Amino acid sequence: MSDLDFDRAPESVRVVVAMSGGVDSAVTAALLAEAGYDVVGITLQLYDHGAATGRKGACCAGQDIYDARAVADRLGIPHYVLDYESRFSKSVIDDFADSYLRGETPIPCVRCNQRVKFRDLLDTARDLGADALATGHYVRRVPGSRGPELHRAVDPAKDQSYFLFATTAEQLDFLRFPLGGRSKEETRRLAVRLALPVAEKPESQDICFVPSGRYAGVVEKLRPGAADPGDIVHVEDGRVLGRHDGVIHYTIGQRRGIGVGGGPPLYVVRLDPERREVVVGPRAALGRDRVIVREVNWLGDRPLDDAGTRVAVKLRSAQPAVPATIQAGPDGTAEIRLDEPQYGVAPGQAAVCYDGERVLGGGWIARAT
Repeated sequence: MSDLDFDRAPESVRVVVAMSGGVDSAVTAALLAEAGYDVVGITLQLYDHGAATGRKGACCAGQDIYDARAVADRLGIPHYVLDYESRFSKSVIDDFADSYLRGETPIPCVRCNQRVKFRDLLDTARDLGADALATGHYVRRVPGSRGPELHRAVDPAKDQSYFLFATTAEQLDFLRFPLGGRSKEETRRLAVRLALPVAEKPESQDICFVPSGRYAGVVEKLRPGAADPGDIVHVEDGRVLGRHDGVIHYTIGQRRGIGVGGGPPLYVVRLDPERREVVVGPRAALGRDRVIVREVNWLGDRPLDDAGTRVAVKLRSAQPAVPATIQAGPDGTAEIRLDEPQYGVAPGQAAVCYDGERVLGGGWIARAT
C-alpha cells in the first residue's frame, strides 16, 4: 500500500472513503484501514428512497448500501449513509433528461462526480475533519512541479480518467485514488485476501438510475412529450426517408436501428429537436475537424490562450485519443482543431485532453463543424 502523500503517521490522518457498495471502493477502504489510517466510510443514497433494496447491480441505492455497511462492519470502521437524493435528482437526473431533449448524448456519471461526489461529498468530508477523500476510481494522482496532477490509470482497460476530466485543481489536492496503480484482477485478489463480503460481486454495467438500459424510457417519464414522433430526413436534399418515435432514441454517429433500409449505409448526422427531425446521411457527412466545448476545466501548467496548446483529445470514452490543438474561447469555452476529421462527434459527450499520461482537462462538446 503506497502512502497518501502525507508527511505524518497514518494513524493521525483521517480519510473519508466514498463507499458505493462495490468491490473497488471496498478494497480502497480496506487497504487504508490496513495501513493504519483513520478511515470513515460514507455511502450516498442517490435515488429511489431505497426501493431498489433487493436489486443487484445498482449503485448508491438499495442492496449496495447494505453491502457497503457490511464491508465497514468487517473492517471495524464508522460508516454513514447520507441522503443526497434531492441533490442528485437536480444536478444529475434532470440534467440527463434535459440534455437528451437538446439532442445531446449525455454522460451522467461525469456530472455525478462533478456535482455530487467531488463537490458536495468533498465538503462533507471536510466537515468530518478529514484530511482527504479517497475513492475507488482507476486514475492516478501524481505529484507535479505545480501541485498534484491527474494521470491515466496503469491498467488501460480500467482507466477512468475520461470521466474525471472536470476534477478541479483544488479538488485534486484533497482527493486520493489508491487503486490507480493496480489492475482490476489485483483488486479482486486483494478483496479475497482481505475477506471482504463483496469480493465476488459483479460490476454494475448500467447507469445507476437506468438499470434496464432503457434511457429513453426514463426521459419520457421525466419529460412527457420527449418522444414525440417526427421525420427522418436525408442530409443532402432534405427528402423524407421515414418516421421515428422520438429524437431521444438516436445519437450522432448511430448506424444500426435508424429505421430506414435499402441503399448505401446511413448514419445519424444531426438531431434537430425543435423540428423533431433525425438527419441521416453517408459516413462522409459525419466528418468534423473543429469542436467547440463549454464549461472548460483546465489542469495544465500553462493557461489556455489564443496561441493554442497541442494535445491528444478523446471525444468518446471508448475511442483512442487523436492529435489536436486547443485554444481558449469566450465565456469558459474553447475550440479544438483536430488534425484529421473525426466521425460521430456528439454534443453532450466530453472532449478530454491529454499530454501523454497526464489529463490536461477538457469540456463538454457543444457543437462540431
